[in-house]
Amino acid sequence: MTEYGIHASHEQIPPAELLAAVIAAERAGFDAAMCSDHFSPWSSRQGESAFAWSWLGAAMQATNLSFGVVNAPGQRYHPAIIAQAIGTLSAMYPGRFWAALGSGEYSNEHITGEPWPRKEVREARLLESVGVIRDLLGGDEVTRDGLVKVDRARLWTRPEVMTPLIGAAVSTKTAAWCAQWADGLVTVNAPEDHLRAMIEEYRGAGGRGPLCLQVHLSWAATQHEAEAIAHDQWRSNIFAPPVCWDLETVDHFDVVSENVTVDQVAKVVNISADLEEHIEKLRGYAALGFDRIYLHHVGQDLTPFIETFGAKVLPALR
Repeated sequence: MTEYGIHASHEQIPPAELLAAVIAAERAGFDAAMCSDHFSPWSSRQGESAFAWSWLGAAMQATNLSFGVVNAPGQRYHPAIIAQAIGTLSAMYPGRFWAALGSGEYSNEHITGEPWPRKEVREARLLESVGVIRDLLGGDEVTRDGLVKVDRARLWTRPEVMTPLIGAAVSTKTAAWCAQWADGLVTVNAPEDHLRAMIEEYRGAGGRGPLCLQVHLSWAATQHEAEAIAHDQWRSNIFAPPVCWDLETVDHFDVVSENVTVDQVAKVVNISADLEEHIEKLRGYAALGFDRIYLHHVGQDLTPFIETFGAKVLPALR
């Protein structure tokens, strides 16, 4: 049976409010939660970007939900530090944590002052980082002299069971590449033919583990309000790679999105005041084979969304 979770957007909501939201989501019937790990938002209108790892400790203590985080080791984070963070949360909350690993976005990584590598170099660095994290979680002492340098690192606090390391992908090519190392796949909502191709490429290349989907949606009492919320909060997030990978600052995202229309936003956000429409979309994703679906209402007030979807949408999906 498909598991339905909530996506906690640190880039839009202050951490204390977000903590209250996931507590409310558990009470409303959501099964799980996930979040992203960014240093900055994509727009000044979003206006937040708390430290995900601090928040995760609080959220996992305050609820019994499983949690995942999307992280980019290799530049802003040394993979040994990410291994330590993963190991600590997994030791404290056995079986409730997973990490999705990707090659990152320059808007977060430029803060180190280091050059932004080409995509193929970022992927090679990610693969090395995954190896470091797995070996450390497995109890090895790790030394590396490649794109990632490590000197005699060892984790002294580790979970008894290896934490799942999920591959994050938005293209079929990356999905197939993730199959060589990942314990599952996470992607974002897209037309069903593209999602089907993503799954086929991942499974066809030998990909194992759960299929996870983050669904961007906007719901409100009226269609106009749902459209206004999506346009205000998510018009900076419509750009396909490499644009979204390579822009440097919030100002850049805000400039390039000045003339984005609601219709353009609707290509990446499921916008509707009709709950039945949202239910049918979510049923379609589940029918494709996604094991976990995480709902991301792109507005900054999550209370109406949590209460309404908990009462009317989740029961219809089960």
